[in-house]
Amino acid sequence: MSRLPDAARRFLTVALLSGLLLPALTPTGAQARLTHTRRSAAMKPSPATAHVAAPRMAAQSRTVPRPTPTPALVVVAPSQTDAPPPPVPQRPTPTPTPKPKPKEEALDESEVVRVTSNLVVAPVAVTDAAGNAVQGLKKEDFRLEEEGRTQTLEAVGDADQVPLDIALVFDISSSVTRNFEFEKRTAAGFLREVLKPIDHAAVFTIAERPRLAQALTSAGGATSSLLTINAADRPTGTAFYDTVTAAARYLAQNAPERDRRVILVISDGEDNFSDDVRDAMMTEGKAGATQVQAMESQRALHARAAQKVQREVQHADAVFYSINPSGPSIRLNVISQRAQDQMKMLADSTGGNSFVPPRLEDLEPVFRQIAAELRAQYLLQYLSNNEAQPGKFLRIKVTTPARPDLHIRARQGYYKKG
Repeated sequence: MSRLPDAARRFLTVALLSGLLLPALTPTGAQARLTHTRRSAAMKPSPATAHVAAPRMAAQSRTVPRPTPTPALVVVAPSQTDAPPPPVPQRPTPTPTPKPKPKEEALDESEVVRVTSNLVVAPVAVTDAAGNAVQGLKKEDFRLEEEGRTQTLEAVGDADQVPLDIALVFDISSSVTRNFEFEKRTAAGFLREVLKPIDHAAVFTIAERPRLAQALTSAGGATSSLLTINAADRPTGTAFYDTVTAAARYLAQNAPERDRRVILVISDGEDNFSDDVRDAMMTEGKAGATQVQAMESQRALHARAAQKVQREVQHADAVFYSINPSGPSIRLNVISQRAQDQMKMLADSTGGNSFVPPRLEDLEPVFRQIAAELRAQYLLQYLSNNEAQPGKFLRIKVTTPARPDLHIRARQGYYKKG
């Protein structure tokens, strides 16, 4: 620069100091502009170009003082440790929003199980003052309480649309064989009348031991089997409690849970040969108890036995009906009246009914009344919110507040299932 005229030297000095000519006169300036152009196009750093330009720029800066460049002209300024430039932040890849599953796929199976296990179906028979079945009631006509709390009825099912499974328990012991053939034909006619193609019936006989004479089958098969049963031809014991228990357990194990279950007994109910009764009587005889002591002991014994049968019938979710063919004479005998009272207790606790026809001719109307009740049943359905442990007995009560003149028969409660 010493050979240049003074005016040119002053102009060059000013230009150099102002940074206008430095990029054009030095190789690193050209590389910096090229690097900047490529970075602007590709949005990626060029470490190789930056590392080459950096030493030369540092050497030049020691010769000519350089002002701080404007950000628009500086692309990368490596640190003294020669570390690579920080990476350019990348735009996050958007996560596609999953499409909602169809309702069938999104259904929580555990919820289905929970709802099913809490669904309670209570068969209810409604009759007027004359004992005739009342039909045409709606959901709003009923009030149902469980453990004193009003429940919301989800629906009232049509009994005709739900299969019916009947266990017909026929007493063939020597105490009730006087009108056996008539009773048998009447019971067969009842099965033919009440059973539809979707329904089934089983036949049990009461004697010294419970016997399943016919497994669940159609109306034709059940009636054919019933008509072949013979009455006892010799004095026999009556294992009433054991036979009703066997019928309840049979329905619980073999009738689908969604079906209506009914136990219909034709017997005087006088048990003298069930296991618990027979063993207790033998023990009392050996102990030499007085007559008063024996009567009191037997009363308590039969009460306990009847309660055990009641629990079995309730566990099976069955409705109990009984027909006592002995007639009004049962009131003259303490044992006979006690047996009838126990059958009535079983019927009342399960929503059924208990009959004592005054005459043999009244047997057919009784069967017709039972058939009409079974066809006209209301199936009250609700979701129980009770948090009781499985196995606990929960009491229910059904009323028709707007029709206090009607008579309601419904089971007194149910055992909660696990």
